[in-house]
Amino acid sequence: MNRAGLFVVGIVLVLMTAMSTLFVVDQRNFAVVYALGEIKEVVSEPGLKFKLPPPLQNVVFVDRRTQTLDSPETRPIFTAEKQSLVIDWLVKWRIVEPRQFIRNTGVDLRNAEARLAPIVQAALNEEVTKRTVRAMLSTERDKVMLGVMQRLADDAKNFGIEIVDVRIKRVDFSSSITESVYRRMESERKRVANEQRSQGAAEGEKIRADAERQREVILAEAYRDAQKIKGDGDARASALYAEAFGRDPQFAQFYRSLEAYRSTFRSKSDVMVLDPGSDFFRAMRGSSAGAAPARGK
Repeated sequence: MNRAGLFVVGIVLVLMTAMSTLFVVDQRNFAVVYALGEIKEVVSEPGLKFKLPPPLQNVVFVDRRTQTLDSPETRPIFTAEKQSLVIDWLVKWRIVEPRQFIRNTGVDLRNAEARLAPIVQAALNEEVTKRTVRAMLSTERDKVMLGVMQRLADDAKNFGIEIVDVRIKRVDFSSSITESVYRRMESERKRVANEQRSQGAAEGEKIRADAERQREVILAEAYRDAQKIKGDGDARASALYAEAFGRDPQFAQFYRSLEAYRSTFRSKSDVMVLDPGSDFFRAMRGSSAGAAPARGK
């Protein structure tokens, strides 16, 4: 190899060595510089940094952003009333002491979460067992979260992390209790529904009875008024008949005979057996029979 080639190779090696001594620290990460397997330096300020080339020194980056740990499993927790509750929670945490964090859990965040989850669960158990179901469902949920956060503070320092927040996402009864609660709620709703139906049926009967009573009263009053009007009409008609017939009694007798014939001989199939000489047929025997009384008069 000629001198030019050696020079180019030398330049490339120098550049590679120089580049291996440079690293960029992102504002979202901590840069941990290892020297022969030991932590030499933790760089938290972002920017271009220098180190010795490998294998003398190497760099590992650790996420410094806030992490979220969700409850890995839902275990029932007993309250002060010995009622079983299932509680889902989450914890917000972040690394504040990279050296302490790496010594305890390494650089993998999942290791830290695996160790932190049972500690959170134990702290939550201690807080829940002191309270009733009503307190957990409504009145003291904030106190429980604050209590868990305070209990985690010392353990978090040992891990080199900071607990930012603790939240309870869901509080529910366990499956066995939930079924019994739902059945009890269903029975209660059915009881209320039956009670409402009974009250509605009673109210309906009351309304129907009142409507029937009003109907009978209205019909009775209408019948009374109709009979009164009919009586007044009959009386008026009788008075008119009496006045009209009083003026000509012979015509009145003849008219009544025609009315009697009309009422009697309504159908061709009607048959009557009477003496032709009876007074009923006087108007039909002719004008001479009916005129005699007039001459006598």
